[in-house]
Amino acid sequence: MNPPVARKIPYQLITHNHERTDNYYWLNNRHDQEVIAYLQAENQYTEEALQPSYALREALFQEMKARVKQSDQTFPTVLNGYSYYTRYEQGKEYPVICRKATTDQAVEEIMLDANALADGLAFFHLIQWEMSPDNTLLAFSIDTVGRRQYTLKIKNLSTGELLPDEITNTSGATAWSCDGQYLFYTRKDDTLRPALIFRHHLGEASAHDVLVYEEMDTAFRTFVYKSKSDKYLIIGSESTLSSEYRILEAVNPTGRFRLFQPRIPSLKYSIYHQNDRFLVRTNDNAQNFRLMETSELATNRESWHEFLVHRHDVLLEGVEVFAQFTVVTERKEGLIRFRIIKVENNEAHYLSFDEEDYYAFIAANPDYNSTVLRYHYTSLKTPETVFDYDLQHRERTFCKQQEVPGGFNPDQYVTKRCMVPARDGKKVPVSLVHKKGLLPDGKNPLLLYGYGSYGINIDSTFRSSRLSLLDRGFVFAIAHVRGGQELGRSWYEEGKLLAKKNTFFDYIDCGNYLIETGYAAQDKLFGYGGSAGGLLIGAVINMQPDLFRGVIAAVPFVDIVTTMLDDSIPLTTGEYDEWGNPNEEVFYKYMLSYSPYDQVKEQNYPAILVTTGLHDSQVQYWEPAKWVAKLRDYKTNDQMLLLKTNMKTGHGGASGRFEALRDIALEYAFLMQLLDSKQYK
Repeated sequence: MNPPVARKIPYQLITHNHERTDNYYWLNNRHDQEVIAYLQAENQYTEEALQPSYALREALFQEMKARVKQSDQTFPTVLNGYSYYTRYEQGKEYPVICRKATTDQAVEEIMLDANALADGLAFFHLIQWEMSPDNTLLAFSIDTVGRRQYTLKIKNLSTGELLPDEITNTSGATAWSCDGQYLFYTRKDDTLRPALIFRHHLGEASAHDVLVYEEMDTAFRTFVYKSKSDKYLIIGSESTLSSEYRILEAVNPTGRFRLFQPRIPSLKYSIYHQNDRFLVRTNDNAQNFRLMETSELATNRESWHEFLVHRHDVLLEGVEVFAQFTVVTERKEGLIRFRIIKVENNEAHYLSFDEEDYYAFIAANPDYNSTVLRYHYTSLKTPETVFDYDLQHRERTFCKQQEVPGGFNPDQYVTKRCMVPARDGKKVPVSLVHKKGLLPDGKNPLLLYGYGSYGINIDSTFRSSRLSLLDRGFVFAIAHVRGGQELGRSWYEEGKLLAKKNTFFDYIDCGNYLIETGYAAQDKLFGYGGSAGGLLIGAVINMQPDLFRGVIAAVPFVDIVTTMLDDSIPLTTGEYDEWGNPNEEVFYKYMLSYSPYDQVKEQNYPAILVTTGLHDSQVQYWEPAKWVAKLRDYKTNDQMLLLKTNMKTGHGGASGRFEALRDIALEYAFLMQLLDSKQYK
């Protein structure tokens, strides 16, 4: 089969007196049957091109599926007289949400069976559920398309019936008033931006819901939640560089929210209610954030007092409050530690970890009066492990570790962390994992993952599916490039706006380093990135296409200039602080200079697998579709160029726990086919 060829229909785009011609702009219409036919033709071509590794793909899928403990259950969380947990049943895709009363001989209550809710649907996502204060009503939100437009439903747990109250186009999160009569939620606007906070009175039609807040600035998104202390309802508004919060006592749900601190350009803050005070995490005169405290009655930052000082070498990443303790998540040299502070006397100690490369995070700790901290620990070779830590007695208790069927032994693998010199002298952390006994002899295939945007950290977490690569002699590596904030807020600032190219240069330099040090063979280095990481992949294969044997770009954000000029597309205006506003010429020119779609040129390209979802609300499907069409027209060699569009999903891909493995199996089979799939079993 010959590769599909998209029709060229020139479309002129003129900005700042600069003209661009987009021959594939017409693909921007998911309702056009010619567009659908083109995407289906690309899917057919992809299947045919990957036919030589079809048996391997199926073997990979079965292998990955066999590593999933099919009948499994989370370690229970206790709150307000009930023990809550999620379990999975043999052969089923989705979770079952359950609870038991904490009394003796209590029986299981199935609150939600996501398998039943998803029956007959190609896509299903249960994002969040919230219990009413009296434990009788369950508010939950589902998406059945993949556009992240959630329908809010309420279930009576006493009768098992769904209430007639049903609200569409929400962001999924909810907050109950103390009396359980009102539910607060966020609706999205036409660009899918969370913009409107409503108050719903139980039993009334949603058409009568009261608008309590509207975020007018299109650069901000808004949300609502309840403080862990249960005392306050909180409305937050955030952009990339600024924050604003409003509070209302939850016993007075029809009252008026009070402004906590008005938004100020470049002032970021978040609030945590604890006893008779608020703790405030802020970047006010603190690039890496510091912690402040203020009374409940405070109305602005003039009353904030420093509680934890700013440190240039430590990022204050998060705060968890209990009635008697405060737990602060800190990141130093890229690694997590927990600082535990006793409220009574501010006595502090650290909970730290010993592995060279790892990740730890605080789990759900909903009980405000608890003196036990639940957290998770993992590394590239350590399955996710749950611990309870007694904050008073400083004792750790093992709760549960992710079980990997099939005889998995973490001692058969090696993890490593190295600091790679970038071209400007900065040191970029790289995390590595491979099978024990593998030598850095310059002969190994290596998959290098990268992201580097929004200050999002790509941490070293375990994936049982990844064992299918490692057991076949691959090295897996994560390049913690600038644009994330693994090394503090400056690491993020140096990889955004007019410094964005640092992200791409870091990734290229890490790839070259892994070849130079023998971890990767010159002709067996592969790249992987998704979403904004797909932009990374697109940019680097334009800059240095001969570095990679092949790359995978998942839901890639590759047409950045055209997208950021279209404020009708979801997420656009809210991201000017990340990429720049191309309506300003300086940003337009800089973004254009690295835009993967605009910088496609006549040259040899590595083999490329591109994946997308027809209903993607984050990166519209037409970006990768246009990119592939243009690459096919320009590239000067015969390396594989494949586009796989899931016609039933969105940004996150397949929703079921097993179906998602099919996507991974396809990606791995693509890599192995490039090396000669016959040598892989």
